[in-house]
Amino acid sequence: MTIQTLSDGSLRLPKGLLFPDLPQDQLDPILSRHGITQDPLEPPLNITLLRHGDQVVLFDAGSGPAFQDSAGRLPLALEEAGVSPEEITHVVFTHAHPDHLWGVLDDFDDPLFANAEHLMGQAEWDYWFDPATISTIGEERANMAAGAYRRLEILEDQVTRFRDGEEILPGVAARATHGHTPGHMSFELRSGGESIMVLGDAIGNHHVSFAQPEWHVGTDHDPDMAAGTRVGLLDQLAHDQIRVIGYHLPGGGLGEVVRAGSGFRFIST
Repeated sequence: MTIQTLSDGSLRLPKGLLFPDLPQDQLDPILSRHGITQDPLEPPLNITLLRHGDQVVLFDAGSGPAFQDSAGRLPLALEEAGVSPEEITHVVFTHAHPDHLWGVLDDFDDPLFANAEHLMGQAEWDYWFDPATISTIGEERANMAAGAYRRLEILEDQVTRFRDGEEILPGVAARATHGHTPGHMSFELRSGGESIMVLGDAIGNHHVSFAQPEWHVGTDHDPDMAAGTRVGLLDQLAHDQIRVIGYHLPGGGLGEVVRAGSGFRFIST
């Protein structure tokens, strides 16, 4: 397996959106230790590219041109990596938020990765492809739901659904990490004695969610479930010394998880 990460750009997210329930006197010291003083925060967007035999696999598809103007850089990143969209054989989704899904269509609303099989967890598909989600997700997220439904409707015949624990591709196993979205998936890539976990947004930042993984994050659909997922996942990653790729982690997202006091720390590699 050959793995690299490609940049889709970055997001701009206000602190009040990410951490709406955290007092500033608890939040700011953690951010300051990581050199973060600005508001909004600007988390990176790291897309994993896997080459394995004759397979060329993307984990998530980026934001496309319709989300934030600081994002949507994946086509350029692919060009710089010497990969055309037509060469992509599989697109594997962690979840269906805009910065992970909306880049699947080109400017004409045709699939950008026309030759690729698209793969999504069954629970995630069921949630976003349910027309009722638009009216039940809340007004602030209704546009997100409508955008997901439109793209999944176009892609329906190209999407394969899978469940937790399945080996979806040779050496790629699905791992349920629900909470950020109802069907969020991470993926363990294993070759010989080596492994690495593609986290998606199961751990969505390198500061608060490592230092205090039990604290709520405002972008999680089910904050309690997401916090429980983070605590268990970080514990496993540190104990088993499994390397990680995080969608919003610094340095291209590649690194290691180590214990730090009562919490954890991300070490970029």
